[in-house]
Amino acid sequence: MTLGVDVRSSDREEAQRRRPRRKRGRRLLSRRDKVVLTLMLGIPVLIDLAFIWFPALGSIVLSFTRWNGIGGLHLGKTCQPPPAPSVLQNGCFYGVQNYHQAATVYPQFWPAVQHNLIWLAVFICFATPLGMLFAVIIDRGIRGSRIYQSVLFLPVMLSLALIGIVWEFMYSQNLGLINTVIGRNGNSNAIDWLGNPHLNLWAVLVEATWRQAGYVMVLYLAGLKAVDPSLREAATIDGANAWQMFWRVIFPVLKPINIVILVVTVIESLRAFDLVYITNHGSNGLELLSVLVTNNIVGEISRIGFGSALGVVLLVISIVPISIFLYQTFRREEPR
Repeated sequence: MTLGVDVRSSDREEAQRRRPRRKRGRRLLSRRDKVVLTLMLGIPVLIDLAFIWFPALGSIVLSFTRWNGIGGLHLGKTCQPPPAPSVLQNGCFYGVQNYHQAATVYPQFWPAVQHNLIWLAVFICFATPLGMLFAVIIDRGIRGSRIYQSVLFLPVMLSLALIGIVWEFMYSQNLGLINTVIGRNGNSNAIDWLGNPHLNLWAVLVEATWRQAGYVMVLYLAGLKAVDPSLREAATIDGANAWQMFWRVIFPVLKPINIVILVVTVIESLRAFDLVYITNHGSNGLELLSVLVTNNIVGEISRIGFGSALGVVLLVISIVPISIFLYQTFRREEPR
């Protein structure tokens, strides 16, 4: 009984001892500190809401309307089906008709979805492992590693428009480097890399991979430099070879970098625009959702509602894989 009383009294003393500490901790922040913290957090949040969340939510709302950007929106007014005059069908609520038209009567929609998915698959299955391989090789401290690192990172510093122009010279039919090297630069046997709809997507993907691999390499190099050297030493003592050391020791430690690279890869692959627009304005085998969104919203057609629906489709395609991966990753960490 006496022991129980002593335990409760010691708990109360401990609680009283902690209470003033929390108060002292709160008092460390002066009014000026609180103002600075509020500004440092509040301004980025407001900018993010204004330029990211508000346009995204606005696009979702506009995707259910029929609007050409002229006049006001009348969301309480439902669009009448044809043959009502089209001039009276502006700014009204259109339901899911934009999505239905995109999936059924818009011929460029499904090729664009297919090309976006191919772009994503190439980045995940080829560009990312290639960048990881470059990073692992350079991290081993080979001779001239800084030169290799600079050369491989150079495309990342170039704008995508400039990369597209550089590769146009490489792919040129009669004067291009590639056709000259393989001996197909004659008038009769020249390969039209960028004009052939069966080849141009893969040719542009080579350009995109050339840049993306350098980007991934830099991210993985940063992660590899942060790995605790004692892990490598322990794996060496245990007799692990180079592959076992990387796959079973180093790669699991790079989990935060892997998440960042996955998110970056999905975003980079689905917002691809510059390279195809430089090549042929995203037509003739190079259709992408980003190009269709641009053509419908800022082009001569000016179908704001329809273009917003295509943008929402692109948003869903980009969010779904990232959300699934993050959910699976953090769910495994919960039991710990």
